[in-house]
Amino acid sequence: MAVLIIDIKELHLMSLTFLHRKDIRRMDKPIRILQVIGVMNRGGAETMIMNLYRNIDRTKVQFDFVVHTNEVGSFDEEIKALGGRIYHCPRYVIRNHIGYKKWWKKFLSEHSQDYIAVHGHIGSTASIYLSISNSYGLYTIAHSHNASGISTLKDVVYKLLSYNTRNVAKCFFACSQLAGIKRYGRQIVCNNKIFFVLNNAIDTEKYICNDCIKNKKDKELCIDESQIVLGNVGRFDHQKNHQFIIDVFYEYKKHVPSAVLILVGDGDLKNEILEKTNKMNIDDSVIFTGVRSDIPELLNAFDLFIMPSFYEGLPVSVIEAQASGLKCLLSDTITKEVDITGNVEFMSLEKSPKDWAEKIVSMLPYERKNTQQKIIDAGYDIKSTAEWLTDFYLKLAENK
Repeated sequence: MAVLIIDIKELHLMSLTFLHRKDIRRMDKPIRILQVIGVMNRGGAETMIMNLYRNIDRTKVQFDFVVHTNEVGSFDEEIKALGGRIYHCPRYVIRNHIGYKKWWKKFLSEHSQDYIAVHGHIGSTASIYLSISNSYGLYTIAHSHNASGISTLKDVVYKLLSYNTRNVAKCFFACSQLAGIKRYGRQIVCNNKIFFVLNNAIDTEKYICNDCIKNKKDKELCIDESQIVLGNVGRFDHQKNHQFIIDVFYEYKKHVPSAVLILVGDGDLKNEILEKTNKMNIDDSVIFTGVRSDIPELLNAFDLFIMPSFYEGLPVSVIEAQASGLKCLLSDTITKEVDITGNVEFMSLEKSPKDWAEKIVSMLPYERKNTQQKIIDAGYDIKSTAEWLTDFYLKLAENK
C-alpha cells in the first residue's frame, strides 16, 4: 500500500517550488484559515493546533476559530492575542440538525469572503459544515485526530455522522496512517495527492529533561526524590481507560509501596476515578493536578508515562513524554508510529493489571537521556511542521 508520510524537509522544498513567492509577498494582509473545533481547551488536538498557530508565519497566514460551545476555552485569550477571532456555533444534537445547518449557512454568507479554506477538526459534523463550505467556494480539509473503534453507542453515532466526510472534503489530514484509515478508509489514504499525515509536532526545546526543574516540581508536589513516579496526561474519558491505570498502580505499589501516580487533566469521569482511589485506599499516593499549562515541567517529575487507552490517533502527550526522555508503556491498540525514540513499550489490554505492573518493574530504573535530536529527525519538530503547513495554505491561496 503506497501511503504518503510527510518528510517535512522534502515536502517543504516541494512546496517552495509550487509557490510564487513574489505574488505571495504582494498580499497586504495574511490569508485567513477557519479552524473548526469543539472547544479550545487543553486537549491533544487543541494543543497541536495551538502549537501550529504559535509557530506559523502569522504575517502570511492567520487562524480564526468556530467552536461548538459558548464557554470560554483555555486558549481563547491567547488566540485573541495572536490575532485570531473566535465564533460560537451551537453544539450539534440530532434534534437541532436544521438549526445547525442554518447557522453555518448564515455564518458563511457573511464571512466566506474572509477565508481561503475551512480546516475541520471536529469530525462528527464535518460532512455538514464542509459541504456547506464547498458551496461557498472554500477549500475544505478534514483532519482526523483519532483512530477510534466501535466500543460504545457514542462511537457508533460518531461513525455514522462522520462517514460521509470522505465524500465531501477536498483534502484529508490525519495524525497517523491508522487515524486516516479508520476515518476515511484505505482508498483515500492511498491517494497521496489528497491525503497527508501531519505529525503532532511539538516545541522540542521546552521538553528537554532538566534536574533543576524536576527538583522544583517534586517539591511543589510534595514528592521525595527517592519516590518512583508514574504519570499520565489526558482527559478523564472512557477512551483513556483511567480505571485500568488505577488498577495497575494498585498492583505496582505491592512492589514499590512508596510509588506515586500523577494524573494530569480533567473530565466527566474524574470523580469516578477519585472515588475508586478512595475505595482502594491509595488516594494518598495519587495526585490529581487538574488541567495544567506547565506540562513540560510536570513531565520532568515523572519516571514513567503510562497510557492504556482503548484507542488513540497518535497522542501528542506520548511525543511530549518521549521528548522529555521518559520511557512509556502503552496499550497495543495505539499505533506503533508513535514510537520515535525506542523508549516505548506496548502491552495488550488483555493482560492483567498485575502483568502491567510487573512490566513496569522491569522497565525501571533507567538513565534518562536527551532525545531532542531523535524527535527532530523523526519530523516532530513544530517549526518545520509549521513551515510546511504555512506553505500548504499559501498554495491554496495562489490557486483560488
